[in-house]
Amino acid sequence: MLGRSQGFRAALILASCFLSGAVMAAPGCEGRLGTARVLEVDPHHLQVGTKQFPQTLDLADGEVVLTFDDGPRPGTTSAVLKALAQECTRATFFVVGRNASAHPALLKQILAGGHTLAYHSQTHPMTLADLPFDKAVADIEKGFSATDKAAYGSAGAQPRVPFFRFPGFGSSPALLAYLDKRGVGVFGADLWAGDWNPMTPDQQLKLLMERLDRQRRGIILLHDTRDQTAKMVPAFLVALREKGYRVVHIVPAGPMTAAAPR
Repeated sequence: MLGRSQGFRAALILASCFLSGAVMAAPGCEGRLGTARVLEVDPHHLQVGTKQFPQTLDLADGEVVLTFDDGPRPGTTSAVLKALAQECTRATFFVVGRNASAHPALLKQILAGGHTLAYHSQTHPMTLADLPFDKAVADIEKGFSATDKAAYGSAGAQPRVPFFRFPGFGSSPALLAYLDKRGVGVFGADLWAGDWNPMTPDQQLKLLMERLDRQRRGIILLHDTRDQTAKMVPAFLVALREKGYRVVHIVPAGPMTAAAPR
C-alpha cells in the first residue's frame, strides 16, 4: 500500500500525464504551443537558476520553463491562465500566502489548468535575508500553510509541492540550509523581462524575446500580478510557438520526505 506521501506523488504524476495527453489531444489544441514534456525535478539539494545560483535545470536548446510570481491577483492571474489554456501550455506559479488566502478560487483555477503551484513566502518581504532568521522562517512556513489551506483545504507538516522561490532572490546561507533540510527545492531564474519596471506590453515582449533568443533556453520569470504582463502573455506564447521554442513543465520527483519544522 502506498503511504500518504507516495500516494500524493503518484496521483500528481498520473494527473500530470493525463493532463498532458488531454491538452495535446483536446479539440482546438492542434497547432498551439502546447507543453513539450513534463520534467520531474528532485527537490532535495535543489538550487537552480543562473540569476541566483551557478547551475540551472537540464534543458535542451530551445526549451523553456514558464514561471509566474507574486499572485494570485484577480484579473491579471485569470488573464494569464486564459492565455495559457488557449495555447494548451502549463506553467509554475510561485504564490504569496496572503494572496492565496484572499483568493482561493484562483488557486483552484491554477490547479485545474494542470499548472504547478509553488511558494513565494507569506508576505513577500524584500527581502527575507534582511529579516531575523526566526522571523524569515516563520514567514516562509506561514506561506506554505496558507497556500495549502487555500488550495487543498488543509496543510500538513510538509508543503504539498516542495518548490520555493525567494522574493527578490533575497536568500541567505542560513535560509538556504533551512530549506535544504526541509527537502524544499529553491528556484531562481535564468532570464526575465524585468516586468516590475513600467513598460508597454510590446516593449516587454521585445525585451524578453531578445534575451531569450540570445540565451536559447532557461527558467523564465514573470509576474502574473502585472497588468502589462497579463496583456503581453498571449503574444509571448505565440512568439514562442512561431520561433520553435518548447515549454517544459516541472513537477516534483521522488517521495515527499520534507522534514517537519522545529
